[in-house]
Amino acid sequence: MDFLKAFIIGGLICVVGQILIDKTKLTPARILVTFVVLGVFLQLIGVYAPLVDYAGAGATVPLTGFGYNLCKGVSKAVSERGFFGIFTGGLTAAAAGISAALIFGFLVSVIFRSKPKK
Repeated sequence: MDFLKAFIIGGLICVVGQILIDKTKLTPARILVTFVVLGVFLQLIGVYAPLVDYAGAGATVPLTGFGYNLCKGVSKAVSERGFFGIFTGGLTAAAAGISAALIFGFLVSVIFRSKPKK
């Protein structure tokens, strides 16, 4: 049942992104940034954490989950370190995901060669 909930919630988040790509003139980059900011905002007002509890990876894997993770990390760091937690908390909380993206991106670039579009 957990897999089904994650699939449905994650799928709905992706459907919203696809609708924005298809029906608006927003660039994909702006949509991605909007999703991250939306994740931060929803965490700030206390809506995203219950969604994460319900859907698990379905809510944490999309970009809104990245914003949620950044916001959660900043909140924790501010409570522990005060003002300077604003600057360190987000990166500390998201360090594993950022590192994985860099490492796997590097490995893929070593294994495969890019080709120009024709």
